[in-house]
Amino acid sequence: MLVAVAMFSLMDTAMKLLSAHYPPMQVTALRALSSLPLVCLYLLYRGAFKNVLKVRWPLHLLRGALGVLMITLFAYGLKRMSLAETYALFFVAPLIITVLSVFILKEKVDVARWCAIAVGLLGVLVALRPDGSGFFSLAGLAVLGSAACYAISAVTGRILSRTDASESMVFWLMVMMAIGGVALSAHEWVGIRREDWWLLAGLSLSGFLGQLAITEAFRFGKASSVAPFEYSALAWGMALDWMLWRALPDEYTLIGAAIIIGSGIYLVRREAVHAESEHP
Repeated sequence: MLVAVAMFSLMDTAMKLLSAHYPPMQVTALRALSSLPLVCLYLLYRGAFKNVLKVRWPLHLLRGALGVLMITLFAYGLKRMSLAETYALFFVAPLIITVLSVFILKEKVDVARWCAIAVGLLGVLVALRPDGSGFFSLAGLAVLGSAACYAISAVTGRILSRTDASESMVFWLMVMMAIGGVALSAHEWVGIRREDWWLLAGLSLSGFLGQLAITEAFRFGKASSVAPFEYSALAWGMALDWMLWRALPDEYTLIGAAIIIGSGIYLVRREAVHAESEHP
């Protein structure tokens, strides 16, 4: 998981650098297009192409649309915020997933977990600035929207995983994001600069390696033990912000992130105990 988070942090850094020169929707298209060759090679290696058409199309189309919106909003936020600030707000995604699991997956959430969700949302308010200035930040709201899209996609992925292969899910998500991103950004497409090809290569490789690493992390480790390491992204964000842009988060971002991370870790641990009590 630590390797996965490191790779995704490098991927997000490449996206932030690209977003300075290209529209957010085009960044979405570039993210998907750069990943597709490696994804196809991986499916070929796994012999998984024979099953890619045996999928539940409506849910895949929904995940594709959510993927386009998620990356576009995230790229918009990255362009105007630091990596650390962006991550601090995006950490609300696990809380949203827990809420959605109640209404969509009909999972039971006890009072303690509802309290943890409320505390996590309080952390979001702190990260958005207690004086209210952050509430009118389009970048901050875009990141929260991106987290919501990610959460809905994750819940949809849980439903799909009951019938569809994980390779098919990754393949069609990238394909649909590429098609949607290109179609929606065609009218404002900016020619790729020669000096940005190395960024696209890094975007492709880091995203692919991150996906492999996170898959292996959850395959061999308990979710309750592995998931908290996702929050190491904040350390990567702060380090990369300082190295590349000489920027550091303020105290509100750090306090808000600490509250969100604490509630998120509690939720993961609590869900693991709840699952073990139901299935001894």
